Amino acid sequence: MDFGVSDEVVGTFAPILVYWVYSGICILFGSLENYRLHSKKDEDEKNLVSKTTVVKGVLLQQFVQAIVATILFTVTGNDEATTNQNASLIVLARQFLIGMLVLDTWQYFMHRYMHHNKFLYRHIHSQHHRLIVPYAFGALYNHPVEGLLLDTFGGALSFLLSGMSPRASIFFFSFATIKTVDDHCGLWLPGNLFHIFFRNNSAYHDIHHQLYGTKYNYSQPFFVMWDRILGTYMPYAIEKRVDGGFEARPTKDFKDD
Repeated sequence: MDFGVSDEVVGTFAPILVYWVYSGICILFGSLENYRLHSKKDEDEKNLVSKTTVVKGVLLQQFVQAIVATILFTVTGNDEATTNQNASLIVLARQFLIGMLVLDTWQYFMHRYMHHNKFLYRHIHSQHHRLIVPYAFGALYNHPVEGLLLDTFGGALSFLLSGMSPRASIFFFSFATIKTVDDHCGLWLPGNLFHIFFRNNSAYHDIHHQLYGTKYNYSQPFFVMWDRILGTYMPYAIEKRVDGGFEARPTKDFKDD
């Protein structure tokens, strides 16, 4: 059914809508203490930034993303890949895989560099790590420069290099958005398909947000290959907390080099 809205417009705003809808769902599940990786009390007391500030920061990043997406769709509007909206499932699967690999590669190396460069970490990336206890709608809480370099430019590269159309990008970036939110949701829910099909999940990324894990588990949002290849993978186990819920902890045989 055609509602008179172009794929470019939907591709620009669908991931933003998906972000807040899925975050809302995670918030509802977050009331179930037995499925949290940190207690609600820890979320309220340990984080170094208010939720109002987080919302404002995310909205700013999404505003910039919308502008970049609009420009990108306008510039690539005449490309053959853009006009080919009825690509086969094999072509779409290939584009999605390429997009995932490009996004993961870009984010791994940019993310890791922001941790190792003291100036960039202190003045830019440390803003995201004010969320010691991650939660869903804090997934895109970053310094504006980081949001532009890490997420927005990374998304633009994955779109361009994969050759996907605006219509395909609606599904790709909506999926990537849900995955990113889920990685930050702070929940360990039974039957979560992301936990079944991806080693990069909420527990994996929670390790990175803890003091002992800030130089490990840089990969996001899909695979863990770069961490494994380059020796920044921190293995972990899911343990039950005494006061209810779960906790992701490094395995006993892990050695910090």
